[in-house]
Parts: sequence; C-alpha cells; structure tokens
Amino acid sequence: MKYIGIQEQLRKNNFRSVLLLLSFPGLLIGLLWFGVFLWVNFNSRTQPEDLNKYFYSLAPFVLIGVGIWFLIAWFSHSSMIKKATSSKTLSRKENMRVYNLVENLCMSVGMKTPKIYIIEDDSLNAFASGISESTYAVSFSRGIIDRLDDEELKGVIAHELTHIRNGDVKLMIVSIVFVGVFSFITQASFRMITRGSRKKNSKSGGIILVVLLMGLIGYLLSLLFRFALSRKREYLADAGAVELTKDSKALANALRKITKDPLIEAVEREDVAQMFIEHPTKKEKASFSGTFSRLFATHPPIQDRIQILEQF
Repeated sequence: MKYIGIQEQLRKNNFRSVLLLLSFPGLLIGLLWFGVFLWVNFNSRTQPEDLNKYFYSLAPFVLIGVGIWFLIAWFSHSSMIKKATSSKTLSRKENMRVYNLVENLCMSVGMKTPKIYIIEDDSLNAFASGISESTYAVSFSRGIIDRLDDEELKGVIAHELTHIRNGDVKLMIVSIVFVGVFSFITQASFRMITRGSRKKNSKSGGIILVVLLMGLIGYLLSLLFRFALSRKREYLADAGAVELTKDSKALANALRKITKDPLIEAVEREDVAQMFIEHPTKKEKASFSGTFSRLFATHPPIQDRIQILEQF
C-alpha cells in the first residue's frame, strides 16, 4: 500500500481532531433540540410554540455540564488509562533494555522519549497514549518484554512511536472522551428508567425515555465518528515502524506471537482496548454480535497486517 509521510498523516489527524471537537457541540445541540421537539409534541401539557422556549432555557446548562465533563476527562485521561489497564511506571533500573530500545529509536527521529509504563501481565500487548509531549507514553505488558527478542520488540516500539508521531493517540483520546459522554447519558437514562418503572410516573418516565433516545442516537452517531480513526492508521503505523527499523520481518514475527496471546485481564473498557496493538479482550465467537463488532472495529485483522509486512 502507498505510504503517507509523517507530516501529511499528522496534518490529516490534526484536521480530524478539530472536526471531532467542532462536531461534538453540534451533535449535542442537535440531539437536545430533537429531544425537546419530541417532548413538546407528545406532551399534552405543552404547545408546539413552546419548543424554542424550552430549548433555549436548557441549552446553556447542557453545554456547560458536558463541557465540564469533557475538560475533566481530557485532563485526567492519563490517570484514567493507567487505572483501566493497571499499568505503572517502568523504571530505568528495572529494565535498561527497554529504555535503550525506546531511546535509540527516539533519537533516530529526533523525538522526545515518552514515558514508559508496564502492565504486570504475562500476555503480549502494548499501546501508546497521550495528547502532548508531557503526557505521551508507551505501555508494555510484562509478557511482550520477556517473550520478544530485541528486533521484534524494537518493531513493536517503532509501531507505537509512529502512532505518537502521526497524532493517532491524540485523535484516539478525543474519540474516547467523545463517545464516553453519550455512553454515560445512555447508561444513566437506562438505569433511571429501570428504577422508575415501579413508580409508574408517566411524566418523569416520558422525560427519561426521551433522554435515553437522545443518548442512544448520540452514542451510535459518535461511534460513526470513531471511523475517523480509520483502520488505515494501523497499516500506516506498521509502515512507519518498518521505515524506522528497516526490518519488516521482525514486526511480522512480533505480531504473529502477539496474536496468540494478547489477552490483558485488567482491561475491561472497550474504548481503552481499542488503543492496543491487538485487541486485549476475549474475542466474540462466530455470531451476529461478533460479526457486527468486526465490521465496526478500528483495527484491521492482524493476519492482513502480517501479510502486507511480508511483502516489504
């Protein structure tokens, strides 16, 4: 496949990040208007002309509330990801080998060395995260450090560093925060409906149902925005790794080993799982849900990636 230069990919990902940030309030306002529209038109106590009154009175509170949520999630993403993966700082004294490999690759492209974290799990997996030089990090499982040789581990490191250089990790963080807001609205509304079903309060039940519908639509639409993180980014990161290491076979061998044992027991959140070099949770068996998940996955099949690498 045609390789796109680092600067071109960075420009595209920055543009996508801006689009995601701008589309977020637009989608939110659109859904709020739709929810108020449904409420006004299906509530016998309101009139159609009340639409603008209710909409303009609610919009500032919704935007401020979600804005605060977004800022908190944005600035606390590092601690959130560390908690979700049970990762901790890997000291230089503990593993000089990893630091040497990371630092040598960073020096070769003139980038600042990211923080290095370790996940105490014997499986094989890794991911990059962060939104700026001060927060960029690469996390490795204990298994991938112990079970890959230097050349294979160098290929994995180069892949993750390319994600940082391409701006992929920043785009992924925006997506996680974006989808998380609507996921929270949907889950909270569902719980409220479940708890309130016994009270049989049609008025409050109707409001919650509208909020649930808004949240569900928003969640599905926000998943579509995640497709801005096209599967191409994994192929590009693989190509970038080969450009750095000049060794496509080592990364192919690493991916072959990783796919046999990628499961990270601590990882339960799907949004965080999408950041790994290979999906770290149990894969769906052949079923409708499994097929649906594969259709909307952000990662291409790892066998396809290996096949392309072997053609270099």
